[in-house]
Amino acid sequence: MKKLQKKQAALARRHRRVRGKISGTAARPRLCVTRSNSNIYVQFVDDVAGKTLLGVSTLGPDFKATGKNGANVEGAAAMGEIAGKKALEAGITEIVFDRGGNLYHGRVKALAEGAREAGLKF
Repeated sequence: MKKLQKKQAALARRHRRVRGKISGTAARPRLCVTRSNSNIYVQFVDDVAGKTLLGVSTLGPDFKATGKNGANVEGAAAMGEIAGKKALEAGITEIVFDRGGNLYHGRVKALAEGAREAGLKF
């Protein structure tokens, strides 16, 4: 149990550090990534107004139509492309990336690269 508590505390510490440095605006919202063992959740947030502009996850119908798994790198890349396309449809072209305390590696990195390929500017 102690090992899990240390891991969660480290994640919270990293997330606090990242959020202290970045903030989303209406012109440049924050792309917030939340990762679990089996799914990935993406939100576009305007911190000034305190509003979530758009939310997408691997549980949605758009992702399920791809037939990929949200628990691996290929699924994360597909999720990034879907999130990028939906953001462009909503008029969002530039974002600030919030990795949510997770390391910029593996699924989080693949999601960011997929969003870049879709046309978002970081």
